[in-house]
Amino acid sequence: MTDAHCHFRRGESRHFLCEPFDGEPGEGDEVFYGTHPWNFESFDADRLRRRLQASPRSGVGEIGLDRLRQREIPTGMREVFAAQLAIAGELGRPVVLHGAKCWGEVVKTIIANAAARGIPSFLFHGFSRADGLLEDIIALNGFISLGPALCNDHAHNYHELARRIPLERIVLESDATVHSAGTAPSIEQLAIRLAELRGISLSLTASAVERNCERFLSGEQP
Repeated sequence: MTDAHCHFRRGESRHFLCEPFDGEPGEGDEVFYGTHPWNFESFDADRLRRRLQASPRSGVGEIGLDRLRQREIPTGMREVFAAQLAIAGELGRPVVLHGAKCWGEVVKTIIANAAARGIPSFLFHGFSRADGLLEDIIALNGFISLGPALCNDHAHNYHELARRIPLERIVLESDATVHSAGTAPSIEQLAIRLAELRGISLSLTASAVERNCERFLSGEQP
């Protein structure tokens, strides 16, 4: 199965590797280049554009905004996010998003950024807020990647969200790094848990999320 968001490959049949990542992609893996919001001060627009132009299959990610490390979103972080959206729109590449504690701001930025209209699809990595943004996410041709919290028996709100998101909008992620690769659940384990939460078969769940991965990459609307 496809790990739709990770930073270190660890044996799934396919990985969507997002910067910053360790190691090299394997056969069949998809690579996403971009400056994580924590590293916004190191952003180099020319370098990103060159890398994408040299790799026509690559997307942009993970990019976005973040409030985990500070209460207010720095102006520079907002500017770097907008600049990367513009490059992705210019080149027509899918985008993997980060929006810890500020998904509303991420969605608002995309909608307000005219250059982002050339982006075929978005993957909302680690999305965990209430489902009030789902209508906007769907309108943007957004997909939501669910991760290890599916296997946390105490994550009741997250489980309820997993039941409410349209199945044709869900993919699965480990968010594995070189440090967490040994402990993060496998994509099969996540698929089993998602199937249980939604009361459907594992085969239906697996086929749906794999189809959604292809739709995200191609920009196809479900």
